[in-house]
This record gives sequence, structure tokens and C-alpha cells, in this order.
Amino acid sequence: MRLANIVGVLAAGSVLLLGSACGGSSVTMRPSPRAFTASDYDNIYEAWTREADVFAFGTLTDVLNVTGTFQGWEFRWAYVVRYADDHGFRTEDRADMLRASLADAQQRHRFFVTISGRRWRETDLARDDSAWRVLLVDEEDDQTVPLEVELLHRPGANIAAYYPSVTTFRHAFRIVFPSHREDGTAVIPDNARFVILRFTGPLGTVDLKWEFAHSN
Repeated sequence: MRLANIVGVLAAGSVLLLGSACGGSSVTMRPSPRAFTASDYDNIYEAWTREADVFAFGTLTDVLNVTGTFQGWEFRWAYVVRYADDHGFRTEDRADMLRASLADAQQRHRFFVTISGRRWRETDLARDDSAWRVLLVDEEDDQTVPLEVELLHRPGANIAAYYPSVTTFRHAFRIVFPSHREDGTAVIPDNARFVILRFTGPLGTVDLKWEFAHSN
């Protein structure tokens, strides 16, 4: 179960909505070895995390607040190192977990997302009647739907310690996309400049954007 957790882990009418996003520096998708220590995790978390707010001027309220962490290759490496250190895992156990997580990264793009909004039920992305749909969008505006949207019921300290946006006032989700489409093309190509995690519905649209660095 512990291994599974590691691997698995807006305008309407006349109301004007303003969306603002906090982006980080560019990140790399290049799958090469990293030399992280447990203390590196906080910086890696910040690098792979994006946040966006959507505000309705008509009612002076937040329509949606989203924080998302892209669990890319680099993030997974730092996460496993920190998790293993926190839980006192042996070196060989940490190596097994890292291998499993990095192998999964070749098959799935995973995101950890927390959301708050005006109405609790509307922001439950796992519900069929949610007000929001989530998509992964590339620079050609091609859209990929998730394979899985898992609502985490009452996430405890073992999750909140690694994802500071977890609170009792926000839904928390694991969202999973395939790494390749049915025709075999990559959802995020090696030369991609960016990818967007999009939340869209009748209340509007909010994007979380990750830009990618490429070595010369």
C-alpha cells in the first residue's frame, strides 16, 4: 500500500472574471539521474507546483483556486528521497521505490491537485455533476482527458507533509493522464515548450502552465 501511494500519489452572464496564475521557473522532463538529499524536496516541490486564482468582480468572490503539482521525473526522485528519509527506509527499499516510481513516469503523467471554490460539491472533480472538467493541453491545443481522477478523502499528515496546499477547506485529488495517445504519439513530446493543466466549465477556465527547459 505504501508503494502504491508513492507511485499513485470564467465569465457567466455579465459577471467579469479575472484569472491570475503564479508560475514557477521552467522545469526539465529529461530523465537523467539526480543527486538529491531530503532537504532538497521543498525547492523541487516549489519548482513543480503552480497556483491560479479566478476572481469574480461582480460578486467580489473567488470562483476557483487551484494548486497543482506535476509529478515529473525530477519531482518523483526528490519525493522518494524525502519520503524514504522521513520513514527511515533502508537504502535498498528506497531504490526499489524509486525504480517503481520512475518506471511509472514513463507510462503516466500524474498531478496532485487541491481546489477550493464557492460551492463544495461543484469543485469535486470526481463527481459526474462537477462544474469543472480537467484536461491536459499541449502547445498545439490538443487535449487529453484523464485516465483517473481520484478524490482523497480527508488526507492526513502523510500527504499534507509533502503537499502544503492540503487543508480541510480544499478538495485534494490525484489526477492521472496517459503518457501516450492511442496512436502512439507522446502527450508531452520531448521537444515540448510547455504543457497546461486546464480546468474548464460554465464558470470559466483556469490554466496551470509548466514551461520546459531544454539543454543545447
